[in-house]
Amino acid sequence: MTPLVSIDLIVSDYAGRVLVGHRRNRPALGTWFVPGGRICKNERLDAAFTRIVDAELGIAGMERSAARFGGLFEHLYKDNFAGADEISTHYVVLAYFLTLESTASVGRFDQHSRYIWLTPEALLARDDVHENTKAYFR
Repeated sequence: MTPLVSIDLIVSDYAGRVLVGHRRNRPALGTWFVPGGRICKNERLDAAFTRIVDAELGIAGMERSAARFGGLFEHLYKDNFAGADEISTHYVVLAYFLTLESTASVGRFDQHSRYIWLTPEALLARDDVHENTKAYFR
């Protein structure tokens, strides 16, 4: 199988806290993770970024130029979104950092059951924050 390509959103507020959601689906089920999503086949990066920001954060129309590219990451998981036995998942992730002016009602609950804001130091200290999320701050 081929890798999936995705965008992760490392969202900060003006106090420097980072938004993480508690994952309700695979992979990374039950851990705190930054918002993000897969890029669809034939979807341009700009369109994917705008769609993912809307789907994950509830912010319509945000352009990719509003964020800072943070690099390319690899996420390897032993499980998969369908829960099928013995099928792993490999993501190639484009990380984008953005700072929000307002944190009122940010986040949608399709992928995450709840959201919290953590300082990078607190995020790194927690055992329930996924290692792939921690990698953005190391």
